[in-house]
This record gives sequence, C-alpha cells and structure tokens, in this order.
Amino acid sequence: MLYKMIPLSLNTFLISLLHALLLSAAAAAYNATDIILLNCGATSNTTSLDGRNWEADTNSKYSPFNDPNTSFSSHATRQLPSVPLVPYWSALIIRSKFTFNFPVVPGPKFLRLYFYPETYSDLDIATSFFSVTANSYILLNNFSASLTVPAMVPPAAFLIKEYVVTVWDSQMLNVTFTPSPGSFAFINAIEIVSMPSVLYAHGSEIPLVYAEGGRSFTLDNTTALETMYRLNVGGKQIENKDDTGMYRTWRQDEDYLVASKWVAVYNLSDSPIKYTPDTPEYTAPKEVYTTLRIMGSDSQFNLKNNMTWSFTVDAGFCYLVRLHFCELLAQVTNRNQHVFNIFINNQVAEESVDVFDKAGGSGIPIHKDYVVLAGNGIKAKELQLELHPCPSSTYDDAFLNGLEIFKLNGTAGSLAGPNPNPVSSPQPPELLPESPKSHEKSKILPIMGAILGN
Repeated sequence: MLYKMIPLSLNTFLISLLHALLLSAAAAAYNATDIILLNCGATSNTTSLDGRNWEADTNSKYSPFNDPNTSFSSHATRQLPSVPLVPYWSALIIRSKFTFNFPVVPGPKFLRLYFYPETYSDLDIATSFFSVTANSYILLNNFSASLTVPAMVPPAAFLIKEYVVTVWDSQMLNVTFTPSPGSFAFINAIEIVSMPSVLYAHGSEIPLVYAEGGRSFTLDNTTALETMYRLNVGGKQIENKDDTGMYRTWRQDEDYLVASKWVAVYNLSDSPIKYTPDTPEYTAPKEVYTTLRIMGSDSQFNLKNNMTWSFTVDAGFCYLVRLHFCELLAQVTNRNQHVFNIFINNQVAEESVDVFDKAGGSGIPIHKDYVVLAGNGIKAKELQLELHPCPSSTYDDAFLNGLEIFKLNGTAGSLAGPNPNPVSSPQPPELLPESPKSHEKSKILPIMGAILGN
C-alpha cells in the first residue's frame, strides 16, 4: 500500500502539518455575515464609544410602513453620565403594533434590544408595558423596562436584552413590538449579529441535570435562547469590542459569588491558549481562559466546603449552563491531579471532572454544557452552581474560567418571564457604572450634533 512507501519522518511531518492546519482553522476569528446596528429615533448615522457605526432608522429601511400615528422619534430628557449617548439618547416611541423587517441570511443570530427607561416626550416611562416577538418566538410579554432596570445586579441605568434566534430559508427576521392596552412601547436600539451555527445550539445530546437514568436534552437551532449571564470568572470585564467577532460582553463574577473570601483569583495572561476544532477561538476570548477563580491551598477547608455562585432566574424554564475550563497551573502535569465535582441546584451535574485529561493537556480550553429545569416556587428562582474537589485528587481544589447561562424557550415558543417587583427606592447615581473616561467625554458633543442632524 502507498502509505508503506512513505518514510516515517515524512509521515510524521504530514500528520503534524495536518494537525497544524486544523489548529489554524480552529483559531480563526469569526467574521459575521450579518451585522445590523439600528439607532432607533436617531435622525442621522452615529458612532458609539466602542467605535461602531449605528444607522438611523428615519429612512424607514426596516419599517417601510411607518405611520406617525403608530410611532415617533423622541429623545431622553435626562442622560446620566454612566449612559452612553449612542445608542441610548434617542428612542422610537411605539403607540400600536409595529414591526421591523430585517433581511438577513439564514442561520442563528444574536438579537440585542437596548432600553434606557427615561422620560421621552413627557411620557411617564413607568406606564410603558409591551410585548416583543421575533418571528414565531415570544421574547417579552407585558415587559416593563422601568421595573426591570432598577432590579438589576450589579446596578445599571440601562439594559441590553440578548437573544439567539434562528432565521430559516426564505425568512426575514421580523421583530414586532406590541404595546399593552392603554400603554406604549419604546426601543433605543436594535443590534443583529450572525453567529456560527454550532456555537450553542449544536444538536448534540446535553446532560439533563435532575433526570434519572442518564436522560439528555437535544438542543438544536429550533430552540431560541435568552442570555441570562455571561461571566469572565476571576477576571475583569471583557467589553464587546474585545470579543471574538460577535460583540458579546463578559462581565465579572464577584456579584454572584457566595463567600468570596474563601477563593482566589489567578491571572495567567502570558500563557498560550491552544484552541482546537472542538473549542474554536470564537468560543470565548483568550482572556476568559487565562483568568480563573480557584478555591485555594487550604485542603482541609476545601474538602468541607464548595466554591459557589448563585443566580436569579425565571421559574418554569429550562436553562443551558455552559462552563469554560482551561488547565494552566504549572504543578498540574498529568491526569488525576486536579479533579472535582460539579453540582447545579444541589444535584450532581458531573463527577470526577479532570480538565487536563479531558482536554489532552495544559493550555487547551474546553467547555461543558448542562441543561437544568428551574421548577416552580421561590427556590426555583435561584440557580446555584457549586464546585467541590474530589478526595482522590492530588490537589484538593476546584476552578472555573468562564460561565454562560441561557434560558431556553418553552413549548409555546416563549422566553418571556415576569417583571420584577418594584424596587423600594431607585439606585443612587453613585452606584451606577462609572462615567466615561475623560478621553471618551470629548466625543460626546460631536455625537450629540450628529444625532440632532447639525
């Protein structure tokens, strides 16, 4: 046979070359086929502080049947220093059912809706309740931004709702706003970014936590998702412009960590990350995998406790929990040295997780997916993740690099949850995210002029 005639050294070279090509393909950043940035209510195109160009919606490009009796443009009467002018200063006020029609290529899309609940045209934003659909999926139902934003953790003055929706052949992405009776809807901006078809809804079997007999959940592109949490565990916030081509924001995890004084943070930013075809570069930025949170060196304490995060969720939905791992500790050089168990809501999600063994070595990222049902009742509004070291491991420790939690639509195609209870008093401005840096403030006046058409 032909392969017997190839010298061993050449054979090895060809294998190495093929492996290098596969790694090169895996490390290619994602280039979105669709990117739509619509600044609702703006009269001219604008540029946001992250350098992206936003299109004004006044030309009715995506809403050809715009009727003044149905919708009109307005501007916030107050702009907090923590709130970027673009795309939050202008808004489209919607009085009756209104649909945006976005022509996009088939495939899954990130759909992001931007809300800044302020006074517009003397309208009381507290009376704004509305529903939003995207094709056949219900994203929001009787939604109130003025109730949702004050209840956010960590505190913020504006909100981005992010969804994953698949558009099929011959379809457009139709986003419809419907005010509740006697009310009105508003939207500051709409963003659409395409994504790899196998990033989340890849059609494979995912372990179903709580299920007896090893049942699993098949997640494919017929399921819509809502991003609940996306965290860079143990690291700083990663801004959308520093993502891997899809403009995701990776927030810090401190606000969700239970008993944070018992865990340590490692920053190994100089460590090389070896992406693979199973975990391509677009899965998560390098900064996710080079920072981690770890229990620490106190073995006796670690074996008696868990490293725990707690999240608020909507009851009655299934959730996709994705955990990102990359073994980078120098002392871990072989399998069975750094092994731990994963629990979700006090149930075993997976035992004896050995990242070094699963990945095939150090510096190779992997992710693990689980689906969990949040039932009914008060406790169902919490989703708790716990890591605990295995006693048989060389190092009595556990670690985590990144975390994503997505709500999955119900049988009726709905992702809509209830509004939070009213917050007793609004968050004071000093608790809001810090104001733009001084060099960013210099951009405000030109942007203001652009919005006004000056």
